[in-house]
Amino acid sequence: MNEFNNFEKFDSYLQELWGALQVKIDRMVKENKSAHVSAEGVYDNIPVDWWTSGFWPGILWIMYDMTKKKEYHNAAWEWDVRIEQCFIEESRLHHDVGFQFLPTAVIKHKITGDQDARRRGLQAANFLSGRFNIAGNYLRAWNDQNGWAIIDSSMNISLLFWAAEEIGDPRFKHIAKAHADTVLKNFIREDGSVCHIASFDAESGEFIESLGGQGYDPHSAWSRGQAWAIYGMANTYKYTGEVRYLRAAQKVAHFFLAALPDDYVPYWDFRVPNFDGEPRDTSAAACAASGLIEIANHLPEQEGRMYKKAAKRIIHSLTNHYATWDQPEYEGLLREGVGNRVKNKNVNVSLIYGDYFYIEAIAKLLGWENNIF
Repeated sequence: MNEFNNFEKFDSYLQELWGALQVKIDRMVKENKSAHVSAEGVYDNIPVDWWTSGFWPGILWIMYDMTKKKEYHNAAWEWDVRIEQCFIEESRLHHDVGFQFLPTAVIKHKITGDQDARRRGLQAANFLSGRFNIAGNYLRAWNDQNGWAIIDSSMNISLLFWAAEEIGDPRFKHIAKAHADTVLKNFIREDGSVCHIASFDAESGEFIESLGGQGYDPHSAWSRGQAWAIYGMANTYKYTGEVRYLRAAQKVAHFFLAALPDDYVPYWDFRVPNFDGEPRDTSAAACAASGLIEIANHLPEQEGRMYKKAAKRIIHSLTNHYATWDQPEYEGLLREGVGNRVKNKNVNVSLIYGDYFYIEAIAKLLGWENNIF
C-alpha cells in the first residue's frame, strides 16, 4: 500500500486497500482454520471451543457480503455447526459465546436467512443469559471465578440484544442492560479510563475491588479493554437508544484518543510507567477504530466527524506501518498485536481478532451495514 495523507480522497484509498485485502484473504481461505495467533506467519489451528473461534468465519462472512464470491460463503458456512457441538460436549465455553456466535450463526442468518443458524444464535444467547448473577447484575466471566466480570463482555451482550429483538423476548435485553449498567458503575472511571476485571461477592452481589487482569495494574488502562468499552457501549446505545451509553462510549473514546502516541496505535496499556521497550497492540487499535465508527454513526454528521476521522487515521497507520503487504505468504494482516503482556504470552504477533476488526472497520468505511456486534 502507498502512503496516504489526503483524507479528502480516503474513499479511493480504501478501494485500493480492499483489493489488497482480498488477495491476502484468498491465500488464507485455503487453510480455513479456527485461528488465534500467528507468531511465525502461520495461524495456529485451535479447538473450536476457544473464544477466538468465531473471528475467522466472521472475516469470511464480511468478505462474502461485500463481494458475493462463493468461495467465502462456502468456507464460512459450516463454522456455526462446528461450534454448536460445544454445547453437547465437554467444552470451555464461557462469557465469550458472543464472540463465537455473532460472527458465525447470527451473521449467517442475517445474510442468508438460514433458520438453523438463527436457532444456534438463540441457543448461545440462552447460554450467555444463564451466566447472569442477579444479585450483582453482571455476567460471570470465565469458569473458575464466580464473582468476576470483565470489560470484554461489553461486546458479548450484543448477542443478548439481538436475541431480544429476534424473538420479541425482553428478558435478554433486561440482562444485557443490567450488565451494561454495571459497566457504567464499576468499570468506567470518571476520567474515561477502564479497568479489566471487577470482583464481586457472588452471594451478596456487592462490589469488592477492581483487578488489573491483563492491564498493568488495577488502576491502569489496558488499551484493548478501552476498545471493548468504546465499542460495547456504542452498541448498547444502538440497541437501547438510551443516551447514557453513548455518552459513556464517547468518554472512553476521548480518553483513548487523548492517550494515543503520534502514530495512532496504542501501547498495550496507557498507564505503563515507562513506555521504553513496551509493545504496541494493533488489535486494540483495530477494535477501537470500528467502535469509533459506531459512535460516529449515532451522532449528527458534524459531531460524529471527529470520531470517524480518528478511525481513518488509525486504519491508515495500521495499513502503512503494521500490515503484512510485504509478505504475501504470511497468514495474518496486522503485526504487533498483544494477547497478554502481563503473562508475556502472545506478544508482537498477529491476532485473528485484530485482523477481524481491521477488516470490519474498513468494510464499514466502505458502506457495509450488516455488522452484528
